[in-house]
Amino acid sequence: MATQQTALITGASSGIGRELANCFAQDQYNLVLVALEPDLLDKAASEIRQQFGVKVTTIVKDLFKREAPFEVYNEIKAKGTQIDVLVNDAGQGQYGTFDTTDINRELDIIQLNIGAYVVFAKLYLQEFKARNEGKMLFVGSIAGELPGPLQSVYHGTKAFVNSFVESIQEENKESKNITITNLLPGVTKTDFFNKAHMTQAKNVADGSGMEPADVAKEGYKALMKGEHRIIAGVMNNVQVGFSKVMPDPLVAAQVHKQSAPVDGDESAR
Repeated sequence: MATQQTALITGASSGIGRELANCFAQDQYNLVLVALEPDLLDKAASEIRQQFGVKVTTIVKDLFKREAPFEVYNEIKAKGTQIDVLVNDAGQGQYGTFDTTDINRELDIIQLNIGAYVVFAKLYLQEFKARNEGKMLFVGSIAGELPGPLQSVYHGTKAFVNSFVESIQEENKESKNITITNLLPGVTKTDFFNKAHMTQAKNVADGSGMEPADVAKEGYKALMKGEHRIIAGVMNNVQVGFSKVMPDPLVAAQVHKQSAPVDGDESAR
């Protein structure tokens, strides 16, 4: 149980990030929640304060912008708030064949999914090492373990995250009071697919994804146990396991089939 510790959570207004906020608040962590949508962010903060009685600070910030993570960090420092746990959750994707998707949106996605993660990780890891204490939870994805036809850039960003986390875990393995955990969800019932214009994909349209609360609980438990990596859900573990023994072209074909549009039109919407 935390004693007046504070967790910083990006992408905290909905989905997995919102549910992770509940997990931390239930254990009496104070929260700093970062997201782009002020109405959703205020609603989340109000609900958490009422239900759990913890202090919740909100920061509205567009993490598509390169300077935004630095601005968040500086704002928190200026208030004198110590961050004890960093949760890198904010992320987006774009659906469609690579030749039809919007390059400017993809560059924004790369900045959000990679750039913001790297900036927050560096700034807070330096603080944690100076104090010899701290926790980091990265929301990676099983997408980073698989090729991603129709979501090539998103899968590429998550491959970066998964590799990056493994690297900094190795670098800091002697720091016994610093925990770095990677949570790898699969398809989850969040607003991600609306933003990615991906609701027509077969594996989304069939409604078989995990509930974000279940994903968050698995990630939170793994972080608190000091685990390096957790793949959320039995079937996601099975899929990643099979991908390790199947030839890469077959894995790509299988993912392509699973995420194919129900209307047959693979172009970006």
